[in-house]
Amino acid sequence: MRDKIIQQVVNKIVSRSDVGFKKYGVTMHDDTETTLDDWLNHLQEELMDAVNYIEKTRMVLRDEVEELYIKDSQTDLYPGDVKVTIDK
Repeated sequence: MRDKIIQQVVNKIVSRSDVGFKKYGVTMHDDTETTLDDWLNHLQEELMDAVNYIEKTRMVLRDEVEELYIKDSQTDLYPGDVKVTIDK
């Protein structure tokens, strides 16, 4: 595959499918027992989980940025600034 990112995503999808097949013993394509309402409930639960993951990663990112800002503020630098020293 020409795009490594796409290949990584495909590999993850295949791996996830293997986990699901091992757990449920049927592919999604061949699953005739799960109702439309069940599928929608699964989707809703996954989307709620996704929102929680987003909130957690935002909190971690804010903490990391704040930590960098505090560390840099001790040297009068802003996050992303480069400290330059001149030898005399």
